[in-house]
Amino acid sequence: MPALGADMEMGRLVQWCVPAGTHVKPGDVVAVVETQKGAIDVEIFLDGVLEDLVPLGTELPVGGVLAHVRGQEEAPGAVAKEPVPPATRVRASPAARRRAQELGVDLAALAGSGPDGVIALADVERATQLRPPPAAQPAPAGFDPAQMSAAIATAMGRSKREIPHYYLTQAIDFGAAQQWLTAYNEQRAPAERLLAAVLFLKATALALRQVPQLNGFWRDGAAQLAPSVHPGWAISLRGGGLVAPALHDADRASLPALMVALRDLVQRARNGRLRSSELSDPTVTVTSLGERGADSVLGVIYPPQLALIGFGRIVTRPWVADGQLVVRPVVQASVAADHRASDGHLGARFLELLDAGLQDPAALARSTT
Repeated sequence: MPALGADMEMGRLVQWCVPAGTHVKPGDVVAVVETQKGAIDVEIFLDGVLEDLVPLGTELPVGGVLAHVRGQEEAPGAVAKEPVPPATRVRASPAARRRAQELGVDLAALAGSGPDGVIALADVERATQLRPPPAAQPAPAGFDPAQMSAAIATAMGRSKREIPHYYLTQAIDFGAAQQWLTAYNEQRAPAERLLAAVLFLKATALALRQVPQLNGFWRDGAAQLAPSVHPGWAISLRGGGLVAPALHDADRASLPALMVALRDLVQRARNGRLRSSELSDPTVTVTSLGERGADSVLGVIYPPQLALIGFGRIVTRPWVADGQLVVRPVVQASVAADHRASDGHLGARFLELLDAGLQDPAALARSTT
């Protein structure tokens, strides 16, 4: 049972996506687990054969065993069996083999209708039509706002009790970034346009490269800095509640790729179809209040992370530039950080780098390594 955040203690298995005996590889979705955050797709991180699946409806604590994965080189159990002669290769067309693998059909159990008994694609399709329908699986109970609120309250209470927070804020001139965004979006279809949120994410990720003390976890009495930058983007759910799944390697992604990933993440979060890897490894949390939000936000660190980065809404304000009073779009950026892992000097350095990144959006667009 994966740990899907500091607020998770238990999870309930509601679906196996593949049967026992299936060969799985890292990244495959093998199960669906229900938590306070909804139904989460569980990905596998091993290569081998899935065995010993626990029954549907089983409730397990974090770290509990859902199944075993046997490596291909391992013997499948200790039960002694009589040796059997090696099986001859089943004769089937390439199309039939591909379709049988997709549908989980055993070619050895089929009689071929092709020349010399070769199994054809039609034989595979016919076999699937004759199979009995799969047994109904219990549906997830769905998102429970009350449960999520209670889980968030528990995690945030723990955060304020255990983490010595310090807070810094900085007003950032968003004029150059806004002009660049406007010019970029004018040349593109609506589906390809960028939001300010993507510039916030990219600038944050690049600044964290240079101030890694804000990117990582507090575990076993020490800061463990993360080798990659996986910011968790705070998403408010339609029924209430909040999740912050990770956008992996945001510092290395292009702005268009980051926009696609962000749209996909928000849509799946609100449909209750997040993946376990997206909830188990955010290295920092980023929250943006958007156009209808407040001017600034002072967040609470999500344990065991080391920092939370916040952005208020973009508002028009008087601004002094080159000794002249002008009108500029301004955004208030903030950092809430763990004083055990960093200090105000490092926090201020991060905000300085964040500001510099937003002043040069073309450089943000060029940076993909």
